[in-house]
Amino acid sequence: MDRNGKPLKFSRDLESDWTVKNDEPHYGLKEHTSVDVKKGFVLATTLTPASVHDSKYLPYLALASCHTKDPIRKIYADKGYYGEPNRSFLYINGIEDGIMRKDTASAKITEIEIERNKKISKKRYIVEQYFGLSHLHDGAYRARFTTIVKNRWDSMCRQMAFNIFRGAKVLVST
Repeated sequence: MDRNGKPLKFSRDLESDWTVKNDEPHYGLKEHTSVDVKKGFVLATTLTPASVHDSKYLPYLALASCHTKDPIRKIYADKGYYGEPNRSFLYINGIEDGIMRKDTASAKITEIEIERNKKISKKRYIVEQYFGLSHLHDGAYRARFTTIVKNRWDSMCRQMAFNIFRGAKVLVST
């Protein structure tokens, strides 16, 4: 923050931006990733400035994940992807809705939706493993470079290594 209490913009990194999560400001990039819930492989990803809302990227990730031989039957997503446009996208494309529900300004979350979120979280932990492991071992919690293009390359290399490691574990277990 500067002297006036406004967020500082770093002059070297013009593509990153600020966002606020849990009343705490964060500066940087946000990674949107599609992960296979059966084996845990990373299927598709993109990076955006932190201020870009998650919900806009569900259709992109769903379409970018269609390169597998099995069609996508259900998409599991966290509360950031909740909203009517994404539910409509899933319905139109015949994909089952696994997006977690959250409170809105007009409606509180019901007990049934809370139970639904708990069931979804039992599948979503596989997706969160990618983020947790890459943050823990690969330093993915910080962007290493000052442009999105370089950080996308870094992310892609990290994901290829993750998929190779995950593939070795799958082969050993079969």
